[in-house]
Amino acid sequence: MSRQQRAPGRPCVRQMPGSAHTRRAVLLGGAAALCAPALVRAQTGDLALSVSSYRLDRTAALFDGTVSIDGVAATFFEDTIGDMNTRAFSGEGNRAVTEIGLHPFMLAHANEGFRDYALLPVPLLRQFRHKSIFVRADSGIKTAQDLKGRRVGTPGYSSTSLTWIRGILRDEYGVAPSDMAWVIANKDSSSGEAGAISAQEQVNPEGVTIETGPPGLDESELLLNGEVDALIHAGTPAAFIAGDPRVQRLFADARTVERNYFRRTGIFPIMHMLAIRRDMAAEHPWLAKAVFDAYVTAKATAYDRMIRWNWATDMLPWYAAEVEDTRALMGHNFYPYGLEANRKTLETLFRYSHDQGLAQSVLTVEDVFLDESLTFENA
Repeated sequence: MSRQQRAPGRPCVRQMPGSAHTRRAVLLGGAAALCAPALVRAQTGDLALSVSSYRLDRTAALFDGTVSIDGVAATFFEDTIGDMNTRAFSGEGNRAVTEIGLHPFMLAHANEGFRDYALLPVPLLRQFRHKSIFVRADSGIKTAQDLKGRRVGTPGYSSTSLTWIRGILRDEYGVAPSDMAWVIANKDSSSGEAGAISAQEQVNPEGVTIETGPPGLDESELLLNGEVDALIHAGTPAAFIAGDPRVQRLFADARTVERNYFRRTGIFPIMHMLAIRRDMAAEHPWLAKAVFDAYVTAKATAYDRMIRWNWATDMLPWYAAEVEDTRALMGHNFYPYGLEANRKTLETLFRYSHDQGLAQSVLTVEDVFLDESLTFENA
């Protein structure tokens, strides 16, 4: 019977970093395993390894031990996406399994020869993105086409969310990235939740006007002080959260626009995926499927809680109605795992990245996913 191992606070490290022994120990068990690796193995008889991700409703059962990975004693680490990206891509990939930004991973694979990790068909974070376009109320921007010729602020040009939004603007509204001038903010008002922006989120292609904003201003402040006319950001800008009337969404009824987009396309945009170290998957051929199955079970646990009890534990007054509306439109399994259920969405982002001059080639699912995971059934 496998058992979760959770690190109490900051893991303890007794070895000097950099040695082969240390890297192997951290990869297998996280830093906590360096304190007592024999104890972990003796107690469980399972493979000790470390996992990093956000604690989400669909991962909560893994963090609290309600669901475990068969044959694995896992230490789960909560982290931010920017830091998880940087850790993986910088060669310090000391987590055997990690949440990762989909587009940064694509750019590392296509442009940098990055092969340390492969994706598993577990989209951990998805978001419709029409809601993520904000405008200054006095800008005169009323429609997507009004963005042409305008200055648009953002904290990271090549992030997953920005790549999705630019693709949607072109496909749905005929607005190309080159139709706008882009201003990169020096600060990010959502850095507390997202972490530091990774290098792969700061790739600037040719053929697009891109400049750096004034020092010390985040993307929200760029909009308020008139440096930009609009703002595109994965997070909700600070000024909008504060209720500043000078900042509005481009699509006032974004929910209806996004629901119609799904009806037309069947696409529920993916932001973050789960990834596994290729060397770990090769050394333990059963591991990838065991990880996938555990995440499927954890998601099923979240679905069950959502239907049975979250109407009471969540403060939203019409929570149950929202769940019912979503299931009516998107099906009961509206957050599907598995490759085939997500192929169209993935291939759309692959196309967007190359069309926007970001990825040097049009990627395929065979390029970036672990080979054996291509046949994991939709769940």
